[in-house]
Amino acid sequence: MIVVVTGASGVGKTTVGVALARRLGWPFLDADDFHPAANVEKMRRGAPLTDDDRRPWLDAIGRELARRAAEGDDVVLACSALRRWHRDALRAGARGADVRFAYLRAEYDEIDRRLRARTGHFMPESLLRSQLDTLEPPDPVEALAVDAAAPVDAIVEAIARGLTLLPAAQWQS
Repeated sequence: MIVVVTGASGVGKTTVGVALARRLGWPFLDADDFHPAANVEKMRRGAPLTDDDRRPWLDAIGRELARRAAEGDDVVLACSALRRWHRDALRAGARGADVRFAYLRAEYDEIDRRLRARTGHFMPESLLRSQLDTLEPPDPVEALAVDAAAPVDAIVEAIARGLTLLPAAQWQS
């Protein structure tokens, strides 16, 4: 199974994804690691990515998901997957693997506060508006929506329960 933790930059995808992977005992992948250097440089300059910029990035992630699925690996992936077609591309790239999405939702002010406090990341807070303008929030059938303002442990448990990733006996009270 592949669990994709989605949402705009700054909602906590990596933090939640790492914690969820640890909780499940699965490997963690960060989609940021798959960006071509040109994409990273573009974002560093404060220019939003286009769909044409995102295609090779999503293709690279899809190839890795397909490889992991073919090897029988379960994986947690942190990936913005802002548009429906991005999520469809990840599903298609995984070649029939069980892909489930957890969408971290947050208000602009909360995300902006987090981005302004973050250091060492190529994505500047100036791109938040473009991320939210691009965002097509998944519907409840497509993804489990979780409030990103909740504590990380609570988010992880909500995802584990909501996507039935663990038997009920392993849920934390």
